[in-house]
Amino acid sequence: MKVLLLKDPKDRGSGPDPYIQELGLYGFEAALIPVLSFEFVSLQTFFEKLSHPDRYEGLIFTSPRAVEAAKLCLGENSKNEAWRNSLKEKWNTKSAYVVGKATASLVEEIGLAPQGEKCGNAEKLAGYICARETPNSSPLLFPCGSLKREVLPTILKEKGISLESLTVYQTAQHPSLQESLKNYFSQQDIPASITFFSPSGVRFCLQHIQKFSGDLINQIKFAAIGPTTAEAMEAEGIPVSCTAENPTPQDLAAGIKKALHL
Repeated sequence: MKVLLLKDPKDRGSGPDPYIQELGLYGFEAALIPVLSFEFVSLQTFFEKLSHPDRYEGLIFTSPRAVEAAKLCLGENSKNEAWRNSLKEKWNTKSAYVVGKATASLVEEIGLAPQGEKCGNAEKLAGYICARETPNSSPLLFPCGSLKREVLPTILKEKGISLESLTVYQTAQHPSLQESLKNYFSQQDIPASITFFSPSGVRFCLQHIQKFSGDLINQIKFAAIGPTTAEAMEAEGIPVSCTAENPTPQDLAAGIKKALHL
C-alpha cells in the first residue's frame, strides 16, 4: 500500500529515512517528495549574538533548520574554536528549548543539552518555557524562519517572558515540487495516504495535489505530523484523517495504520 510523505529525506549518508523505515514495518511503501527549499541569512549577526551569552537567558530552537543555521555560522575555524573554548560552556549554563526529537538531536550535536523536546509543538513548548523562566528577565534568543508562526512569541509576551527573534533562514517552494508531484501521480495509483509535515507544505502542495489527483482525491486519507499542520489543513478544507500523537515516525505510522483501518 503506497503512502506519500511531503518532506525532505533524512540527510544523505546517515542511513535510511526513519519515516520510510517505520512505515515499511507496517507494510507501507512510502515515497518522499521535498516540499521546501531554504536559504540561510543573517549568519554573521547570529554569531555575534551567540558570542554574547551573558545577554540572554537561553535559546529556543523550533526547527532543525534553525540549528543548521547555528552549525553554519560556527563552521569557520576561528568561530568554531571560540564556541568550543568558551561559548558552548557558557550557553550550557542556560536553557536550550526545542520542539521535537529531530531538533533535539541536532542541538546535542552542537554540544548543548536540549529541554522540552517532548512538547511536540510551539504552543506546548511556550507553556513549558513559561513554567521555567522568570518574567522580565533577559531575553531568550529565538533563531527562526521567515514563515514562523506567532503562537510562541505571543504566549511568551503575555507571560512577560522576553524574546529576541532573529530570522536565520527563508523558506520557499522547492523548485522541483510541481514536477515531482506530477511524475508521482502519473506513474502510479493514487496513494492511500498523504502526510503533510508543515503548514507551508500545505500551502505549497495542495493545489498541485488537487490538480494531479482529480476526482480521486476523495479516496486519499490525509495525515498531519502535528496539530499545527492539522489546523492549516482544516483551514484549507482538507479532511484530516489522523494527526500523529507526537512528531515521530512511530506515532505517524501507527496513526496512518489506524486511519486506514488496517
